[in-house]
Amino acid sequence: MRDQDPEYIPVIVGVGQINDRPESPADGLDPVALMADALRRADSDAGGGLIADCDSLAMVAQLAWPQLNPVDGKVAEALSIDPDYRMQTALPNGDSPILLLHEAANRIASGEARICAVTGGEALRTAGQLAALKNRNDGETPNALRDASHRARTGYAQSYGLVVPTDVYPLYENAGRAAYGQSLAEGQDESGTIWAGMSEVAAGSEGAWIRQQVSAADVITPTDSNRPIAFPYTKLQVANSSVNQGAGFILTSLAEAHRRGIADDRLVYLGYGAAAHESGNFLARDRYDASPSLATSIERTMALNSVVADDLAHVELYSCFPCVPKMARRVLGWPLDRPVTVFGGLTFGGGPIGNYMSHAVVAMVEKLRGTGDKGLLFANGGYATHNHTILLSGTPTGATFPQDFDYQAEADGRRGDVPALDEGYLGPASIESYTVHYDRDGSPKSGVIVARTSDGSRTLANVPADDIATIAFLSDGQEEPVGTSGTIGREGEGLAIWHRS
Repeated sequence: MRDQDPEYIPVIVGVGQINDRPESPADGLDPVALMADALRRADSDAGGGLIADCDSLAMVAQLAWPQLNPVDGKVAEALSIDPDYRMQTALPNGDSPILLLHEAANRIASGEARICAVTGGEALRTAGQLAALKNRNDGETPNALRDASHRARTGYAQSYGLVVPTDVYPLYENAGRAAYGQSLAEGQDESGTIWAGMSEVAAGSEGAWIRQQVSAADVITPTDSNRPIAFPYTKLQVANSSVNQGAGFILTSLAEAHRRGIADDRLVYLGYGAAAHESGNFLARDRYDASPSLATSIERTMALNSVVADDLAHVELYSCFPCVPKMARRVLGWPLDRPVTVFGGLTFGGGPIGNYMSHAVVAMVEKLRGTGDKGLLFANGGYATHNHTILLSGTPTGATFPQDFDYQAEADGRRGDVPALDEGYLGPASIESYTVHYDRDGSPKSGVIVARTSDGSRTLANVPADDIATIAFLSDGQEEPVGTSGTIGREGEGLAIWHRS
């Protein structure tokens, strides 16, 4: 049978990554150079000669240097190759590397390609330093994340300060904590424990950006160097995008690997995987204390591979913000005392926008080579939107390819009713979730409430920074705000304002 023919069994044969830390911003590599260098390292790791024969090149879209887009042709030119298949993702979503890994495996299994290369890279650290040297007409500090072309500049959610993932993921954190029955202190302790464990992994990870171990208290305690970002997250609890990093990997068939003399203990096999997504509109979710698509992606992958958590030697649970690995580990049944990363997480390993999971692939392959172990890669992207999970193994998995990894229908079937959005609502309402956004000096900038109206609709309300009592109620942990009743009013033509009952 074709699915048992070594010519059509995909294996990962080479991995590579790079950290670029120039003293001068002008000396930094751009994303194209980072991607090309990562693949050269992956080629060397595989024994050499594969990139020259590459017939499939896929890459994660980069955000830091928009003037270079599209970069797929530029990377091919930098590598002096002209593959038959060449593409980059539409957006730099966090699930992109696993999507491209899965698609590459399918291309090999279908006979469409013989050698597939996947790469990504970001140089936001250099881009930010260079931008800081220039004056903007509006006087604002340049911010590549908020300034990115795909960020909506206006709209209902944006008017309340919900613009980038840093603004939105706390909605899942606060709703989740309440659903788990945790106090604020207990929720923060869980975050601190997970993040301290990630820092320990990063300290021993050669490719990590920050290789300094920190304690749980260091993670969750606001200080001058660990300022609050969006409640309850401090700087050490969010992805570190100010990095110059690239990573890539190479797949081929088992037969081709053998023809090239690549030893069996260098091969890593793929198992089954599953992908599912939430609505691209984060106000059109059925809930914020869980994600049906996240659960479907992980649970379906485990079932397809006939494994349970105890069968996994390693996992990489996406870690842009604590709420994501918290949700994932509950679905997976992963203990709090076991590491959720093989690379170091997006705070310490580094958060190169959509390409973090390429670094996780590198680290997982290095862990699994020459062993009989299995590892799970779970990726998340957008605004808790995109989910893609896959199993890797140091020995053959028996999985058949090509695979249909789209489990959207199953996820949609698990989703509850999505409440209607009432943008003009005034009257009694209860808190569904919330956050407080902070200025760089650590002072509250504003609060935002996601509320349920008297008829079950969803609406937003603002908490002004000068409403000290309500800001304290939302953030001091004395009471649980989620579920609290209040009233939404409006003064003049401004934003709707939350008032506690």
